[in-house]
Amino acid sequence: MHDWLIVGAGFAGAVLAERIASQRGETVLLIDRRDHVGGNAYDHVNADGLLVHRYGPHIFHTNSDHILSYLSAFTAWRPYEHRVLAAVAGKLLPMPINLDTINLLYGLNLTSPQLEAFFLGRAEPVTEIRTSEDVVVSQIRRELYELFFRDYTRKQWGLDPSQLDKSVTARVPVRCDRDNRYFTDKHQCMPRDGFTTLFRRMLAHPNIEVRCGMDYRELLRTGCNWRRLIYTGRIDDFFDRRFGILPYRSLAFEHATLDQPQLQPVAVVNYPQYEPYTRITEYKHLTGQRHRKTSITTEFPCASGDPYYPIPRPENRMLYRKYEELADTRKDVYFVGRLATYQYYNMDQIVGQALATFRRIQDGDGRAIDKALLAAE
Repeated sequence: MHDWLIVGAGFAGAVLAERIASQRGETVLLIDRRDHVGGNAYDHVNADGLLVHRYGPHIFHTNSDHILSYLSAFTAWRPYEHRVLAAVAGKLLPMPINLDTINLLYGLNLTSPQLEAFFLGRAEPVTEIRTSEDVVVSQIRRELYELFFRDYTRKQWGLDPSQLDKSVTARVPVRCDRDNRYFTDKHQCMPRDGFTTLFRRMLAHPNIEVRCGMDYRELLRTGCNWRRLIYTGRIDDFFDRRFGILPYRSLAFEHATLDQPQLQPVAVVNYPQYEPYTRITEYKHLTGQRHRKTSITTEFPCASGDPYYPIPRPENRMLYRKYEELADTRKDVYFVGRLATYQYYNMDQIVGQALATFRRIQDGDGRAIDKALLAAE
């Protein structure tokens, strides 16, 4: 008999396991169907001695002092500001679009005020911004939308931007200065020894038992007992897909090690036009490793496979709400994380959500998650 069963050993499950074990002194059984802890943030040293991310690049950034402080108990940090280039018109151009992007693309020498006028004079008026296409064309000229956003979005989501919620492209801002950082958060850094080491330290408590390669349904058949449950998997799976399948986009990864010290000038190069892949990541930029070889990952979006991105469309939100209403009737289960709440979150937001859930457990005021905490943290 365990006090708690936690399904899923990503950030949501690991944070809650650590908090419950260390702060409440209760026993936790943490399971994951994969053969490792860390969820999608899992990293490992490959056969050539290079630290790589199995599921594509994960870059930590947050504005929350509290979240950084909590995670710092389990890792030292390597400062890192993420920069991305886009392969467009035979050039590598900064993303998000900024002053340098436009000047390099068109051979101009605009200032920031001139760039603002450049955008305003060519943006298309949109009465109501509802879709991803609306977001972009209302800010910048359609030509730039077609060069940088349209085909990339089609590849990533399998849908035209006019069919997707505005939140998709709203995540990528357009800037009129020369700030070429992908993120502008107060804290931007990478775990010095990798994400997996962070997770192992977090879970190294005598009250935590970890079983990898264990599926929740399989565990149910073993007769294992627990008093309370935290579930971070797919909410539609938990309820046996009673109302139908919540749709996701997936990714296929092609990993390679090259016999050269460096391939790209930055960690990530996006391919927003006709290539079948969306980006190539070179990990040495993230990790700071020095090695005579370099490892890269090429990402290919696909419709089937592990669930990575919930597809933001009104009909999918309506389907999720049916599951959410059903989850609200289960006072014995806490549903936490991306898959359990059908929402794309950054890593720091997941940590914040897990810490908020733990506070509610401590307060004994039910299972609901205060989503406003994500902004407050």
